Amino acid sequence: MSVSITLEEKILEAIIKTSNNNITITDQHGNILYSNPEHWTVYGIEPTDLTGQSVYTLQDEGILSPSISAMVIKEKKEVQVMQHTITGKVIMSTAYPVFNETGELIRVISYAQDQTEILNLHQQYDQLKEKVKGYQTEVKNLRQKNGISYRSKAIQQVFETINRVANSDATVLFLGESGVGKSMFAQTLHSLSPRETEPFIEVNCSTIPEHLFESEMFGYESGSFTGASKHGKQGLIQQADNGTLFLDEIGELPLNIQVKLLRVIQEKKFIPVGGKKEIHINFRLVVATNQNLENMVQKGTFRSDLYYRLNVIPLQIPSLRERKEDIALLMNHYLQIMNTKYQASKRLHSKTFDYLVQYSWPGNVRELENLIERLVLTSEESIITPSSLPQAIRGQLSSTEEKSSYLLEKLFQDKRNLKEILEETEKFILLKAYEECKSTYQIAKMLGISQPSVVRKLKKYK
Repeated sequence: MSVSITLEEKILEAIIKTSNNNITITDQHGNILYSNPEHWTVYGIEPTDLTGQSVYTLQDEGILSPSISAMVIKEKKEVQVMQHTITGKVIMSTAYPVFNETGELIRVISYAQDQTEILNLHQQYDQLKEKVKGYQTEVKNLRQKNGISYRSKAIQQVFETINRVANSDATVLFLGESGVGKSMFAQTLHSLSPRETEPFIEVNCSTIPEHLFESEMFGYESGSFTGASKHGKQGLIQQADNGTLFLDEIGELPLNIQVKLLRVIQEKKFIPVGGKKEIHINFRLVVATNQNLENMVQKGTFRSDLYYRLNVIPLQIPSLRERKEDIALLMNHYLQIMNTKYQASKRLHSKTFDYLVQYSWPGNVRELENLIERLVLTSEESIITPSSLPQAIRGQLSSTEEKSSYLLEKLFQDKRNLKEILEETEKFILLKAYEECKSTYQIAKMLGISQPSVVRKLKKYK
C-alpha cells in the first residue's frame, strides 16, 4: 500500500512540474507541498523549490499579493482573484479546497496564469477604440458643422490639417483650381478657431479695381479724396479686427498693395488713406489662389517676401476630377438642397447619374452646384433624364437608348406589373422598327419574327 502512495505522489509531482500552469498544492496550514519551481518567476523570484514554505510568509514578503491559498483556507470555498506582483505583472489565480470524508479541509490546489500581456492588449485595444471614436466624432462634427459631403481620403486629410492648425494664428494658404471650394475651407478654418464668434471678412482681390484697392482695404478719413464720404470709411482689414481676414485670389493683388499688406502682416498696424494715426489691428490671415505664386515670384509679378510670409501652411485642395468618389455624394447633397429651395422633388435618372459621375468637371464643385440647380429648375419631368444635360456632358448620346432606358424606369416607377412592362417594351420596339423599315417583311427580318406576327402586333399597337 505504501508503495502505491509513493508512486501516486511521484506522478502528481511530475504532472505539476511539467505543467504549463503554475500549480501549487498546500496543506490546511498553508505550507507548500507541491509546486512548479519555474513558474515562480512570474512572481519576481528565481526558480526554486518552495516546498515547505508558508504562503503566509510569501504574502508578508509581498510575493503573493494576496495569497489565494490563504483566502481559501479562511473561506473554505473556491476563490478567484487577480494578483499584482512586485515585478508589475498581473496574475489570475484560482484555488480550490479539498476536503476529507469528515468535511475537514486537508489541501488547497491553486492555479496561476500570467494575464499581463492579455491585459496590455485589452488596454491598447480600448485606447485604440477611444482614439478611433475620437477621430470619427471629429470627422462627423466637421461634416455636420460645414454641411460638406465627402468620402475621399484627400479631402479628409485637408480637414484633419485644418483641425490641427485651427487653434493657432498661423497663416494658411489654400491652393487649387477655381471652384474647388477654397472659400468654404477658409470659413471652416475660421469656425473651428478661437475667433469663431468674431468677424470673417472675405475679400476677392480680383473684383476690386486697382485705383480703389487701397481705400477699400485700409479705409479712408473724411475728405481724403474727391468723392470720399464725409464720415470716412472703415477698411476691410479693420473690419476683420479680432477675426479672420480671408483674401481670395491673392495672386491678383497689385504690387503696390502687396508692399502695404506685408507691413500690416508684420507689424499688425496700418494708416488709413488720408489719415495720420496708426491703427493697431489683430486678425488671422487666410489667403487663397488658383495661380502658381512661385512662378509669379520668378516673373516678378508677386513679391517674394510676401510669398514667404503667406506660405506658412499651404493646403492643396484637389480638383473634383481627382476625387471622383465625392461626386455622387455632392450630387445628392446639392439635389436635396435645390429640391428644398424650390419645393421640388426631382430625381436623377440612373443614366444621368452615370454621365455626371464620368464628367471631368473643369469648373469643379461650383460647376456641379450650378448645374444641379439648373436641372431642378428646367427639367419638366420629375426624373431628370440625360436629354436635360448640356451637350458637353452627354456628348453624342443615342436618343433611342435614352428613351428606352427612361421608358423602363418610368414603367417601373408607375408600379406596372411584368406583363404590362413587357407589352409596353414590345410596343416601343415594334413602332421604332416601323419608323425605320419600309415594309412588314423588313420589320420581321430585323426583329427575327414572322411577317404575320408583325402584322398582328402592329394592328394591336397602332
